[in-house]
Amino acid sequence: MKIAARFPIAVHTLLCIDYFEGQERTTSEFIAGSVNVNPVIIRQVLQKLKAAELVEVERGVGGARLGRPADQISLLDVFNAVEAVDGSLFGFHETPNPECPVGRTIQPVLGTHLDTAQRALEDSLARVTLADLLAEVADKNAA
Repeated sequence: MKIAARFPIAVHTLLCIDYFEGQERTTSEFIAGSVNVNPVIIRQVLQKLKAAELVEVERGVGGARLGRPADQISLLDVFNAVEAVDGSLFGFHETPNPECPVGRTIQPVLGTHLDTAQRALEDSLARVTLADLLAEVADKNAA
């Protein structure tokens, strides 16, 4: 199982918007050239980011800009904006067999561990900001 590519595409999009601010108009076409996807995909991602107030988008050829400073946007903010996770990241099958000793206990037994894993992921994503990633991009390009 993989988390959809929307998340890394959204992060890439936001990094482009900030990195090229004042140098280029960060239109969906421009960003799509960096991400190497169809501009329609970028427009769909931008819609989700705009709904979460992570970007401001000018219609036409105006481009996009961050909705708040890069050091105030965490990876968790981006993840929550573009991934359709409602509550728990992990789902369970609806009707395990209540007559089976495994079936009747699987949800509380496994659920505890999956909740811990989800919290660990969320905590990790919350600690990293776009500003952190932009610094890493600068370091990699300087090397």
